[in-house]
This record gives sequence, structure tokens and C-alpha cells, in this order.
Amino acid sequence: MELSDKQWELFDFVKEQHGEQRRKYTGEPYWTHLLSVANIVSDYSTIHFEIEIALCHDLFEDTMCTPDLLNGYLINLGYDKSGRDTILRGVNDLTDKFTKEAYPKFNRKLRKGFEAQRLWKIKPYCQTVKYADIIDNTSSIVENDAGFARIYLREIDSFIWKINAGNKDLYVRCCKQFSEAVHKLL
Repeated sequence: MELSDKQWELFDFVKEQHGEQRRKYTGEPYWTHLLSVANIVSDYSTIHFEIEIALCHDLFEDTMCTPDLLNGYLINLGYDKSGRDTILRGVNDLTDKFTKEAYPKFNRKLRKGFEAQRLWKIKPYCQTVKYADIIDNTSSIVENDAGFARIYLREIDSFIWKINAGNKDLYVRCCKQFSEAVHKLL
């Protein structure tokens, strides 16, 4: 994957925001997941800033970064209003809304059910990034935690078949990997 200078600067900002966070199963810096998702998306990207969205997709969920902070940084990097709006919308669309903190009385199954229904409605370019996120997460989870993988795959099954408006080739790849993971764990 080749990133522009602007994208590398954005990636540096994202790395700084994620700080010392680590991947659960590998202990690698968390930013390796973000770069992996961006790399997957880069082979299928169009003009909708999917790479930037992939790099930033966990900012609002996993860091103290706010939309205003990200917007200010995007302004400093020279993204125009349309680009900033697309990136911010994408990151927002990929940020879980039905979290334990926001809905403490809902159990995980209920929260993930509502989250699945929300994901059905995200923009096609956000669906493309979600496919890449699923691909990267699925391989790590299935390889390292078969028990949780079964739960995770059930949750993915509740929406994957309804988010089919993104890049068709990446969607096929995502569904294939998902199906292989399910069969592996049977």
C-alpha cells in the first residue's frame, strides 16, 4: 500500500491518539490493526476516502479523540470540507453506538443486535471499510480465541448479509473469509 504524505501524517496523528494500546491477542501496537485495515481497503478504494476512514475508524470508540479534534487535524492537513465531512461521517458510522457504557442495562446480545440494525444503514463506502475490519479482526480472533470467535461470528452473521452495498469484490472476500471461519469452528 502506498500512502500519500497527507495520509502518513494522519496515520501519525492516529497512532498518537491510540498511544500505548495493544492488540488483545498478539500484543502488537494497536495501530497495526488500523494499518492492516487500510492496506486491505487500499486494493478496493475509490474516491470516498476509505483509506483515511480505515486509519481512523476506531478513534471515537477507543480513544479520547473527538470529532472536533479530528476535524481540526484534517483542516491542518489540508483536507477540504467535502473530504473532512466524508471522513468524519465514515468514522462516525463505524463507531459503535450501543456500547456497554451508553446502555448499561442492555446485555451484549441486545446491544449487538441494535448495533447490527444500525450498521445496515451505513454508507456504501463505510461498508467497504467494515468489510476490511471484519477480515482483519476475524483472522486474529479465530486464530487466538475459538470460544469468543463463536460469539463474534454470530454477531457478524447478524449484519454481514445486509451490508452488501460496498465494494463488491471486497464484500465477496469478506463473506468468503467469514464462511471459512464459521466452518473452521464447527
